[in-house]
Amino acid sequence: MENSNIILVTGAANSGKSEWGEYLVNNSQKPVIYIATAQKIDNDEEWMLKIKQHQQRRPKKWQTWEIPFDLPLAIEQISEDNCILIDSLGTWVANFLEEDEFNWQMQVEKLIFSLENTSNYIILVAEETGWGVIPAYPQGRLFRNRLGKLIRLVGSIANTVYLIVGGYAVDVSKIGVKLDNLPMLEAL
Repeated sequence: MENSNIILVTGAANSGKSEWGEYLVNNSQKPVIYIATAQKIDNDEEWMLKIKQHQQRRPKKWQTWEIPFDLPLAIEQISEDNCILIDSLGTWVANFLEEDEFNWQMQVEKLIFSLENTSNYIILVAEETGWGVIPAYPQGRLFRNRLGKLIRLVGSIANTVYLIVGGYAVDVSKIGVKLDNLPMLEAL
């Protein structure tokens, strides 16, 4: 079921997808709730710098919720008439890599249910990981596969999907063909 309030923004690392998501929510004329899914890793200077850069770009009037795990519950708890920016699905997936497939699928089902049943505007930022080499280690392949399937599933219920590439935000939902009735999607 497509939800006209959902926008998916996807692209490669450092493509500008977070900035595009921030632009969209800033122009929504609604109160903004920024959901950060990343976990702080104090001994990783590069990661902490990236988090700091994201924080510095946010207007002070935005609420920030740090939700590394229970994203579906957070979506359900936000009152109506807000604009929610979730950044990012990739870090949310990474937070669940230790979960077995059954528990992971339960998380995905809860997320999709919460997205389909909210009246808030939601912009989700997600990293494209499947365009490079196949990861040489099992956890890397698991991450790539889970994120790729999740992006496809979220894209199937989103009203608009942007691909950020080469400094452009491309509305692929206007120029592409939606693959929402394929048997593979039903099996996810």
